[in-house]
Amino acid sequence: MLSRVAERLFWSARYLERVENTARLVSVYDELLFDLPRDVKVTWFNLIEINGCVEEFTNIYKDHGEKNVMRFLLAKEDNPSSLLNSLMMVRENIRTTRDVVPEEMWELINELCMYARNQIQQGINRSNRYAYLNAVIESCQKINGLLTNTMSRDEGWSFVMLGRYVERADMNTRILDSAATLKSSTTDEELSLLNQVIWAKVLKSQSAYLSFQRTMRSEIDGVSTCQFLLTDEAFPRTLVYCLKQIKNAASYLPRHEGVVVAVDKILANTYSMETDDDINRDFSGYLNDIQLALIEMQNEIRETWFHFKRGDAA
Repeated sequence: MLSRVAERLFWSARYLERVENTARLVSVYDELLFDLPRDVKVTWFNLIEINGCVEEFTNIYKDHGEKNVMRFLLAKEDNPSSLLNSLMMVRENIRTTRDVVPEEMWELINELCMYARNQIQQGINRSNRYAYLNAVIESCQKINGLLTNTMSRDEGWSFVMLGRYVERADMNTRILDSAATLKSSTTDEELSLLNQVIWAKVLKSQSAYLSFQRTMRSEIDGVSTCQFLLTDEAFPRTLVYCLKQIKNAASYLPRHEGVVVAVDKILANTYSMETDDDINRDFSGYLNDIQLALIEMQNEIRETWFHFKRGDAA
């Protein structure tokens, strides 16, 4: 497979995962703010912090209110990771790799792009936001289902898996880091109110609520939620599951040793957590280390398979 084709497959999967994750996050955060007591000071700007784009946002907007956050995360052209921009990147990457993906994918991604662009105001306005975001999520799942059921398990599939699970692992740690930071920055009175809602919403942002209940068989709290989303090996959105999928996908490709070592390094970095007090700034530091290691692993993927002269094979 040509290295440029491999890179486009990797990024098409990664951007598609980013679109779904952004839609999930905004939808669940909308519910969170609705359910929280008014005494708890949680703002829409937290979504900007979760996505790691504080500087880019503040350079454009002085008002950090809901409307501007929604414009930036969903529609803003100046934000390369916005939902619409990510969709355009999926479309462009698929346009140039149509001969190695199921032919129906081009039609499905075009339909999703048209819907998302034409109805974007529904996502920005609160009244129809849930229906808009849910339609985007369902379309992403439909495309992923098409890939899963009709794409050959060859090199192309391995690069799709690499892109999907690198992006998913990154978002997993960002969401947990946001919850941990929010916990550390609230007063004891606010925290008692916050804990009633936030961890359930963290699970719902990953569609993990029912799986958590079946697996953990305990009350939803910070410790059990973090343990589940970091270490459960069966649920497909946990950190450990994503890393093992990356390792498995890489093992089918040549020169995979460096990527496998990078994955094993992250898997070996664990955090002991027994009580709610362990969800603190040290835990946020641990998650930050994981995110930096994921960046190193992505760099290893790029150097191993994508940085070739034109015409070379990945």
